[in-house]
Amino acid sequence: MKIHSKPLPSEAGRWLVVTLFAAAMAWVESAVVFYLRTMIDRIQPHQPNPLPQFTGLATAELVRELATLVMLATVGWLAGRNWRSRSGYFLIAFGVWDIFYYVFLRILTGWPQSLLDWDILFLIPLPWWGPVLAPMSIAFLMIAWGTQATQFEREDALTSSNWKAWLLCMTGAALALYLFMEDALGVADEGTEALRNVLPDRFNWPLFLVALGFMAAPLLDSCRQAWSGRGRLSPIAG
Repeated sequence: MKIHSKPLPSEAGRWLVVTLFAAAMAWVESAVVFYLRTMIDRIQPHQPNPLPQFTGLATAELVRELATLVMLATVGWLAGRNWRSRSGYFLIAFGVWDIFYYVFLRILTGWPQSLLDWDILFLIPLPWWGPVLAPMSIAFLMIAWGTQATQFEREDALTSSNWKAWLLCMTGAALALYLFMEDALGVADEGTEALRNVLPDRFNWPLFLVALGFMAAPLLDSCRQAWSGRGRLSPIAG
């Protein structure tokens, strides 16, 4: 009996499927947060004790965050064909999920009212705080690099010495993480209660823009090499 195999989706098709998955996942995430914040009266998260003590609630939130990362990494792994495209699809999924999370939360709750509203972004290993515009800026950068990595191939992708660009990227990521956790780090030695009540009121935008520029280094390096003819970009065939 002859078995006919169906052709695999093109890279553009994979990009679309990953994007749709991430957007659908963002709706689920925003709906869960809507239920949670309604239950604890924290639609506006920028207030002391954003996650009040409920039996098992903190543990459930930490595990949910880890599960979210696992799901995004899994779809990236399944969609990609090598380390570069898998990383790219993971970043696309993460970026689309993050952006649409805020879009859908706005639809469901009316918050955020502006891109400068503060949000508690993550809880691992310490609470991350930042204006909504900050993580969304990183999300757009993730989508841009992920699209470049998955939809175009560089002839020198595996041989070029671009470690300096990636070193800058890692430095920028570490700097951004520090800015998000700066206030929590300042009270980390005072115990859990101090961490639960930390409430930042300023964000270091100049330093964040430096971090964002560093994180953009691999994308800018790829574009520079393409424009100079040293590393041509060509669409990846399906």
